[in-house]
Amino acid sequence: MITRKVAPALAAGCTVVIKPSEETPLSALALAVLAEEAGVPPGVFNIITTTDSKAVGMELSTNPMVKKLSFTGSTAVGKLLMKQCASTVKKLSLELGGNAPFIVLEDANLEAAAQGAIDAKYRNAGQTCISVNRLFVHENVKDAFLNILKVKVEALKVGSGLESGIDIGPLINQKAKDKVNKLIKDATAQGAKIITGGKSPTGDDQNTYFTPSIISDVVPAMMIFNEEIFGPVTTVISFQSEDEVIAMANDTNYGLASYFYGNNISQVWRVAEALEFGMVGINTTHISSAVAPFGGVKESGFGREGSKYGMDEYLVIKYLCMGI
Repeated sequence: MITRKVAPALAAGCTVVIKPSEETPLSALALAVLAEEAGVPPGVFNIITTTDSKAVGMELSTNPMVKKLSFTGSTAVGKLLMKQCASTVKKLSLELGGNAPFIVLEDANLEAAAQGAIDAKYRNAGQTCISVNRLFVHENVKDAFLNILKVKVEALKVGSGLESGIDIGPLINQKAKDKVNKLIKDATAQGAKIITGGKSPTGDDQNTYFTPSIISDVVPAMMIFNEEIFGPVTTVISFQSEDEVIAMANDTNYGLASYFYGNNISQVWRVAEALEFGMVGINTTHISSAVAPFGGVKESGFGREGSKYGMDEYLVIKYLCMGI
């Protein structure tokens, strides 16, 4: 996250002040050490660690010496920072919440789609902004797809990342685990079915591990359909037609990442253009790259990181008209 923001800022000649999450400050401090070892001059790469994010955020967003603010985090906090930045009409980039759809069309390669879903849903225990949140599967291939996906999910091993052979680590804190439990409880109360998982692997709620899970028969009225899960839980929704699945996929305030698998080239173009998301993975879920513009639309924010467009975020256009 930090390198995506700092690299173009330094290339544009800016100094930077970084406020990492209070939950994960150590990677930022490690980067500061590396910057110092690499010869970055003092005062160019600066880190502020704090447990008072509100006060620091207020200073960074309202101080006129700060010419640009880039934020990755929740939509709620992004809206607050946007409001505060208005006081100085500060340039702003926001990479906020997501509710990524993953669509399996009727003619998709089911094995490839299942592996793509594994890669995009369960890495980092589902705790990424581009993790799959809603998995839409055509009704004619739903059972076959779920059989493949279930085998792959149940093969994932949960435990400490310091041990070998582990695929799924813990959620970041108890609050995150409580949210996942709350979403599953709401969904099952409304008729959703747990295909696999749905609980702590040991039955112990005193740790933050959570079993990789699949929940089917999810409908739009459920909280888990509308909220970012941020945990290793896949929700499965069946569909009958292309128009139906596009409408459901776009039925969200968010618009960061989206994915779909299919082989009909005409349909591929139609679906890709119809999805209201800043990024679309087609027969792949490996969409992040330094040369690709990373970012969203709607309440997922604006601005891009990576590629030449990410560089533009740290530049302004200046027009010179010289008379002779």
